[in-house]
Amino acid sequence: MNAPLPTRRQFLQRTAAVTATCMLAKTLGAAEIGPVAGSRPEPTAAKLPRWRGFNLLEKFTARKGGNPPFAESDFAWIAGWGFDFVRLPMSYHCWSSPEQWLTLREGELAHIDQAVEFGRQYGVHVNLNFHRAPGYCVNPPAEPLDLFADEAALEAAAFHWAHFARRYRGIPNTRLSFDLLNEPKDLPEDLYFHVVQRLVAAIRAEDPHRLIIADGLKYGTKPAQNLVPLGIAQSTRGYQPMQVSHYKASWMKSQDWAEPTWPLTLKPGNIWDRERLHRENIAPWQALEKQGVGVHVGEWGAYRYTPHAVALRWMQTNLALWRDAGWGWAMWNFRGDFGPLDSKRSDVPYETFHGHQLDRAMLEMIRAY
Repeated sequence: MNAPLPTRRQFLQRTAAVTATCMLAKTLGAAEIGPVAGSRPEPTAAKLPRWRGFNLLEKFTARKGGNPPFAESDFAWIAGWGFDFVRLPMSYHCWSSPEQWLTLREGELAHIDQAVEFGRQYGVHVNLNFHRAPGYCVNPPAEPLDLFADEAALEAAAFHWAHFARRYRGIPNTRLSFDLLNEPKDLPEDLYFHVVQRLVAAIRAEDPHRLIIADGLKYGTKPAQNLVPLGIAQSTRGYQPMQVSHYKASWMKSQDWAEPTWPLTLKPGNIWDRERLHRENIAPWQALEKQGVGVHVGEWGAYRYTPHAVALRWMQTNLALWRDAGWGWAMWNFRGDFGPLDSKRSDVPYETFHGHQLDRAMLEMIRAY
């Protein structure tokens, strides 16, 4: 059967229990933890705050035996370092399954409740994203049905978003937003509109005022012009050129790529530099902004095999462009191969930080933007 929605009393009891755990912050290192990120303007679909933060991956893929909860320490450190945003890319397999799409597991959903509450405690905006929705994921394995071709998959995806909208109804947009679907492929715009319109309608039937974001087409790189009338914001990406951001990434078949530099010359006349990033990654989205659509960079980062000095130069170029555009961003990731913690790079003099390996140079650079 479907997981019942918690009553208001149950939700308050649950969040009170989470609040009690806030004593953990006393053990996180007072010398490192600064003031909680300050308040931002009221977000609207037409103008998003310049939220800056990270993707947290506890629900990114379903793990055998269940996924762990989100870590309070992540929220404490993120806020303490001056950031104010987390994106939670999630697989619905964590709380449901393709075999029983309409059955939800309350235990895993309670972890998401806890993350929303951590966001409240630490002044960090929480953005919920379906990285794997019923019928679609950019990563293998393929879903049994196709979200863009099968009505049953679309109905299931709408059901899940309606549940989240109902579950979190009343939480202000300053604290919570929804990002519908991670990186849709290169689809016809009318097909993407059909899916997004259905998901938006399902959310608004439960919570008419929820802030909704849709990823751009072509894996988040192309503004979706026909979504403008829906009154939702859009999310772009910051991975170009892939030869810099995904050097030696096994899933990219990059074994023949030369070690990157920044700026990067792929061949005579094919050069990636600041001007090209602006022309291809900034200007088209600024044109979308002029139509009343807020923009945020939902993912970006450089894989651990990109030479550290090259990665930092490339990152700084992107960060300066986004700052000048007034856009926020969410780095992929916080702890892991792309992030400032535990990236396992061979060319970084790490600091030990509460049992983690901290890339201080990367952290201080992104804090500056």
